[in-house]
Amino acid sequence: MGESDGFPVSGFVRRVRRIADLSQRELALASGVSQAAVSRIEAGAQVPSLRVLLRILAVAGLRIAVVDDDRRIVLPMADWGDTRDGAERRYPAHLDTILDPVRGEWWGDVYGFVRPPETFWRDRDARDRQRARSQWEVRAKQHRHDPPPCFPRGYKI
Repeated sequence: MGESDGFPVSGFVRRVRRIADLSQRELALASGVSQAAVSRIEAGAQVPSLRVLLRILAVAGLRIAVVDDDRRIVLPMADWGDTRDGAERRYPAHLDTILDPVRGEWWGDVYGFVRPPETFWRDRDARDRQRARSQWEVRAKQHRHDPPPCFPRGYKI
């Protein structure tokens, strides 16, 4: 994260000082950073850690947001404490969790394993089709004139 990456840290720190009407020394005191560090950051000689940058931005009441290419805000994934595997690990982030899977939705069904209370699609094609179907159902107004996407093979409503 820095000027070479296209993220103008020094410009944001200067903007904080302008908004809050603070000198470097006052900003340093308010954010818990040394005045020399503020000076180096503004000069582009030092890239602050994310934690330090957040503290500096907070002095002016600013926050960082993550946006996609269309400038829509991207929210972090929710952490459901009750959907973890037997070893209390999260399921892989790129997989959609299936709560109470039916026969055929879990890879272990073919081996006769006892079905877990939650699982996920390992087949990327099936995951993508399920996500498309879910988006079609949830965003009815947006997809009003679109035919419904196909369900994954073996999927039962």
